[in-house]
Amino acid sequence: MAENRRTPAAKKRAADAAADAEQELAAASRKRAALGDITNLPNPIVHAKGGGGGGGATKKTKVKIVGESTAAASAPSTAAEEGGDRGIDPPTRGAYGSDIFRYLRNREMEPKRRPLPDYMEKVQNDVSPNMRGILVDWLVGVAEEYQLVSDTLYLSISYIDRFLSSNALSRQKLQLLGVSAMLISSKYEEIAPPHVEDFCYMTDNSYTKEEVVQMEDDILKALDYELGNPTIRTFLRRFSTVAQEGHKTSSLRRYSGYTVKDLKECVQIIHDLYLGRRGGSLQAVREKYKQHKFKRVAVMPSPPDIPASYFKDVNE
Repeated sequence: MAENRRTPAAKKRAADAAADAEQELAAASRKRAALGDITNLPNPIVHAKGGGGGGGATKKTKVKIVGESTAAASAPSTAAEEGGDRGIDPPTRGAYGSDIFRYLRNREMEPKRRPLPDYMEKVQNDVSPNMRGILVDWLVGVAEEYQLVSDTLYLSISYIDRFLSSNALSRQKLQLLGVSAMLISSKYEEIAPPHVEDFCYMTDNSYTKEEVVQMEDDILKALDYELGNPTIRTFLRRFSTVAQEGHKTSSLRRYSGYTVKDLKECVQIIHDLYLGRRGGSLQAVREKYKQHKFKRVAVMPSPPDIPASYFKDVNE
């Protein structure tokens, strides 16, 4: 009877209090995925032996990353498990498909939406490629831990590179840049993005809420609030669909706009990464794609070298 006499406002307050308690319990149960201290790393730049990365033998850098992804293959099935993402193929088919794709590609090539390819040499004095690799590796684990969609991760990395293309940053603030960029991309892509406090927690509270919010503001201003970039996944959706429909190699060339020669260096670098010839200490992506929801592609065998015939243009 007492329950029935409660006013609607009182019932709402009770429901809100219960929801807050549940949220706090869930946050407390999360395992931190804090990034290890990178401020004192020696910064070796790892090159592959041959393959466009400069001479010298491969050198693995030992980097301690605190925390790891706890996303298990036995977790409840979600739409994200079906394709690594909640998103479905974008509307790039039908009457307007070609026009949409052409627009996205032109948008991707706009200078203001692309980082400088040599910003490490021209802009950064204290941040190295090795540090960036460690940060990205950590963010992959964070995205898995918090079950963020793929586009959130890709946008985060895009924001980081674009910011570093015009702003010199100290290594002490590199992780702050990373979580703040992911905060922005989460707001852009996620249905229920993590809170600022969650991102502070990710860093083991190395940064305050105020510092994260201030860096968020700095990033937005540096990017001139241009946040809606197409990502790698935007194009991968289209290309993988073409590849699975029995089209010949020349169809992929037509749909992508790139020749085999254009892609050769990139393919070789990715192949070296897969075989561990580059980035040997960075394991988050490899661990992610060992999961059953991604068909365990990270453990599939690969030949040590790519045959020369693979790069032969079918139109030649």
